[in-house]
Amino acid sequence: MSTDTLPAKETAAAPAAVSPGGRNTLRSRRRRNALLTLTFMSPWLIGFGFSFAYPLLSTVYFSFMKYDGLNPPEWRGVANWTYVFTEFPQFWPALRNTLWLGVVMVACRVLFGLGVGMLITKIKNGAGVYRTLFYLPYLAPPVAATLAFVFLLNPGTGPVNSLLEAVGIPAPSWFNDADWSKPALTVLAVWGVGDLMVIFMAALLDVPKEQYEAAELDGASPWQRFRFITLPNISPIVLFAVVTGVIGAMQYYTQPIVAAKVASGKMGGSGEVFVPGYPDDSTLTLPQLVYNLGFSQFNYGAACVVALVLFAFSMAFTALLMRRRGGLIGSGD
Repeated sequence: MSTDTLPAKETAAAPAAVSPGGRNTLRSRRRRNALLTLTFMSPWLIGFGFSFAYPLLSTVYFSFMKYDGLNPPEWRGVANWTYVFTEFPQFWPALRNTLWLGVVMVACRVLFGLGVGMLITKIKNGAGVYRTLFYLPYLAPPVAATLAFVFLLNPGTGPVNSLLEAVGIPAPSWFNDADWSKPALTVLAVWGVGDLMVIFMAALLDVPKEQYEAAELDGASPWQRFRFITLPNISPIVLFAVVTGVIGAMQYYTQPIVAAKVASGKMGGSGEVFVPGYPDDSTLTLPQLVYNLGFSQFNYGAACVVALVLFAFSMAFTALLMRRRGGLIGSGD
């Protein structure tokens, strides 16, 4: 092989140099792709900015300010945070009640909704009628449903207590007793579980029947079929129900305040001041504190502090549930 051919081979093996014009073309193409991506994302970015980012940053800002909605805000540092955590007596009862509802009420709703969904999927005749009957309470307006439950659970004239006394069971005071007010709210929430029932029914009907048939041939018990077939297949739906339930519990406002007003006999009419939480702060929740501090006491700084605490707990619960998905409800892999 002659030596005069080596430079030609080396030249062929060397990478081709990119000209300055080619680099500019590549940058221009990347810039156009980035602008196209931002254009398609702009509706979401605008909505995220105005509906989430700006309100959140404003809440953080006003939590360090003295602001009554009328006068210009004044810097207070951590005074609002100190006031809420150490001097405001209703904060800790409201936090405990909110966490109680976020755990107990959500668990009861998910379990009952799943149970009703499984029951209706097993019914051969009249499943549509039962599905409608269980779904109808969910359509009731929250205020009307709460008023009806306060009447039904009235300790003196309510039909529920009359029935319990007739069979010899001690009748609780429900919304007039601090120990029974949250269980009464839980019963109200479970009564309107039609939304979860429909979601679980759709998930249950989507489970492959071949897996059940194979499990029956292997001699699996009903609990084993539920544990190893049903639950792994519907685990994403269970996670969705729990996460949305926790977020809803953290925003629980209408039912407890209506029940407290009606049970106490103070509807907060003209010239009448109603303090939420009857009886003994047992129905007080963090959203009620946000409204009471902001729109009744015009202490927007403290209200923003409570709102940020509520936001932090909602995010923490959601992150925990998403992280513990496999250990909490089983893996569907």
